[in-house]
Amino acid sequence: QVQLVESGGGLVQAGGSLRLSCAASGRTFGSYGMGWFRQALGKEREFVATISWSGDNTYYTDSVKGRFTISRDNAKNTVYLQMNSLKPEDTAVYYCAARAGGRSIRINDYDYWGRGTQVTVSS
Repeated sequence: QVQLVESGGGLVQAGGSLRLSCAASGRTFGSYGMGWFRQALGKEREFVATISWSGDNTYYTDSVKGRFTISRDNAKNTVYLQMNSLKPEDTAVYYCAARAGGRSIRINDYDYWGRGTQVTVSS
């Protein structure tokens, strides 16, 4: 069982930056692929970024490439999402997710989810 708790969300102006953190419980964190997803008001949840258990393999949705960076610190059981050059369309609740195995872009591949953290980007 893995429990995930996101933090770091907030209100930021367009062009600004935020760093989201996802703290995970459990001694097997280092064996889990991790992902960040987001859900804007009235829209479906969508993939943002994913990282392999080792941290050396990442993948991003096109709209955040070059602006967002996913990383992890297995010693701290934490995964991060550094978000730069934020845009109003990045406004959403951001969720952290974990799966036993490699990284994935598919929502249904993930076994554990956090409750989310709100990111609001003002224009």
